[in-house]
Amino acid sequence: MPGTRGSRAPRLARPVVRRAATQPWRRWRLVRARPEAVPTSLRRMYRRLPRTRSARPWAYGALSVAVLAALGWVVLATSVLGVRSVDVSGSSVATPDEVRAVAAVVPGTPLARVDTGAVAERVRGLPSVASVAVIRVWPHTLAIEVTERVGVAVVAAGDAYAVLDASGVLFRTASSRPAGLPLIRVATPGPADATTRAVLRVVGALTPELRDRLRVVEAESPNRITVRLRGDRVVVWGDADASETKARVATSLLNGPGGTIDVSAPDVATVS
Repeated sequence: MPGTRGSRAPRLARPVVRRAATQPWRRWRLVRARPEAVPTSLRRMYRRLPRTRSARPWAYGALSVAVLAALGWVVLATSVLGVRSVDVSGSSVATPDEVRAVAAVVPGTPLARVDTGAVAERVRGLPSVASVAVIRVWPHTLAIEVTERVGVAVVAAGDAYAVLDASGVLFRTASSRPAGLPLIRVATPGPADATTRAVLRVVGALTPELRDRLRVVEAESPNRITVRLRGDRVVVWGDADASETKARVATSLLNGPGGTIDVSAPDVATVS
């Protein structure tokens, strides 16, 4: 009872508060769906993805090969980059048209397939050609650069004159004697003839004074060469050895007496 000693006051009951069911505390977890839960189309696409990525380098390689093959076909098998013109330079004895005819390059031939070595060999067959270079000039031109033989002497050929180069090749004919070229007389002129080669060595060694008075250089053999000058003077030359020395000695004796100068042994030259 109230006021009674030792008695306790009654406690009031606390209200019970409950969390609303609408605000629960939840933890979310990522779980793998079972295969049958994933649509079939999605599963197929997923399986293809790794294969597509691994096949990509092969696809690029195949594309590159295809492009190179197409370019090779265009360059080697079509006239897109074919020969449209053949330019000839350096040739005057044989006209450019003659060089083109001998070169025999068919218009439209793929430039890459032109056998430049074979073309050069055919052009070298012309007597006047000493050397030749055949060059591809992209996209449509074949250039033929000719180096002609240089005449150093002539031989009589009936009513005309045949011109020889330093090796003895007869490469052209002139109706009149070309100015500045010495006349030689040998039995069988040509590059294979030893007498011709010996006489040409002598011609190459003549001094300007001897050339100015020269009528003809003649030889019966490589060891019996004679230089005939104007005024019925004769230089007995012998063989072609030491021709530079022989030419100097003969020149020094030109203004002396005598009709015959013998320099076949230049150290003991004689005049008679």
